[in-house]
Order: sequence, then C-alpha cells, then structure tokens
Amino acid sequence: MKRLHLVDGTFELFRAHFSPRPPGPLKATIGLAASMLYLLHEREEEVTHAAIAFDNPIRSVRNEWFDGYKGDEGVPPELRAQFDAAEEAARAVGLVVWSMDRYEADDAIATGAARWRDEVDQVRMLTPDKDLGQSIRGSKVVQVDRIRKRVIDEDELLRARGIRPASVPDWIALVGDTADGIPGIPGFGAKTAAALLRTFGRIEDIPLRSSAWPADVRGAERLAATLRDRMTDALFYRKLATLIEDVPLKEERLDDVAWRGVPRAAFDAWCTAVAARDLAQKTWRWTD
Repeated sequence: MKRLHLVDGTFELFRAHFSPRPPGPLKATIGLAASMLYLLHEREEEVTHAAIAFDNPIRSVRNEWFDGYKGDEGVPPELRAQFDAAEEAARAVGLVVWSMDRYEADDAIATGAARWRDEVDQVRMLTPDKDLGQSIRGSKVVQVDRIRKRVIDEDELLRARGIRPASVPDWIALVGDTADGIPGIPGFGAKTAAALLRTFGRIEDIPLRSSAWPADVRGAERLAATLRDRMTDALFYRKLATLIEDVPLKEERLDDVAWRGVPRAAFDAWCTAVAARDLAQKTWRWTD
C-alpha cells in the first residue's frame, strides 16, 4: 500500500512549543523531531511517502494582496528563532522538507496532494487547518487531526461543516478565519453559510433576493442585503482562502518523496548537536 503523508510542519512546531515537554532553548525543535519519529513508525499510519511543509517566514504572497492577512506578529521570539532549526530536524529524520518563503505550507500540501493523489492509495494531510478541507477527495485524500485523533474525509466534512470540499473557500470567505486574518462577512455564521453553499455551491451563485433562499435561514432579508453590499469583499476573501495547487516544488516524482528510514549518521550528528541523545538511543527504522 502506498500512503502519502503531508505534514503541516508549522503547526507541529507550534504544537511542540506549547506542549508540556521540559523547557529548553530548542524545546519546539526537539519536540517536532520526536513527534515526526513516532508518526513515521506508527503501525497504523503505514508511512511509505512523506513530506513536511513549513512557513518560513510566516508572511506570504497573500500579505501582498491584503494588509490584514496573518504575519509574524504575536509569534514568541524564542519560537520564531527555531524555524530554520526545525527544518534541519525534519531532514535529520529523513523527511523531504518544503520551505515556503513566498507561498504557504498549506499551498505546498495542496500541491502535493493534487500532484500525487492518483498515484497512491491515500493521501493523508496532517493538519487541522480548515482551509485544507478544499483538498479532500472522497476517502482518497483526507485530513488527519492528530490532536483529536480524527480522520476527515468528504463524508465527515459534510457531516461536520455541512459543505463539500469545493465550497470550503466560499465558506471561509463568508464566515471568516481569525487565524488567517480573513474578516468574513458580518452576520454570516457557520450554519447559515453552509446552508447557502449546500444549496447554491458558490458565493456568486447565491441569489441576492432573500425570497430564493432556503426557508430555514434566519434573517435572510438582512443577510441578502449585506451580501449585495459586500459581494466584492466576499469574492476577495475567497481568493485569500483558496489554496494554490501549483506552487514550485523540487520533487516532481512520487519516488522523490519516498520515506526510506532515518539516515543514521546524519540523525546521530543532529542528536549530538542539539543534546537529544535520548532520541538517538531508541530503535528506529534506519536507511542503512
């Protein structure tokens, strides 16, 4: 079985930083490496191909489009100082690293999923980010939320959010996403946006006459007026929420992201350099 695991490295680094692990100058980096090692060796995950993507820096092309888009503001300095070290740690465990400096880690994951989904049995995108719901395809391309131990396929997305993958950017545009700095359209909650998109599919196909809306949408007349006034904003926010599936990646063939094990010499040197000898003393699947 071929399984492609695409990891949101920025999320994993933040998770390691705020974890209860013992403090230290490289707490997040070492925690990330440990997390990836256990993922790569989990029997249930059956990792055969894998890559990890990082936002380095946090700012991207979307900051050129919109001043309010997420940036480095609020990132603890001790965490920001580990971004390069985290990529070194990921390489030390044998992962292909995608360092994004113009696009986002989510764009790289979306690109990898689109590029190789027809060549593997399943693509597993390891991230809880809502925007990657747009890359889900049936049970072939799924999201894995490691914290909540949830696998989100197309049926689960419909059950949980009430929408299909194609409507995810439209849903985010209406509802907003504070994590990414997307304001959303005033008055549109998750359930209302889902009800409209289930019926009409895309923002521009939502009738601007409330009489054509589903009967169970509350405050329809007021919301229709808001959408008429803010249609340009809604379509722009959808652009911000739409992932780019053709970002430049050095790896072009599936075999380029095959995970063959932990490179013993490089990993041992890394463990020594960061004082993580406890990881080096464990038994891993080695490349040699």
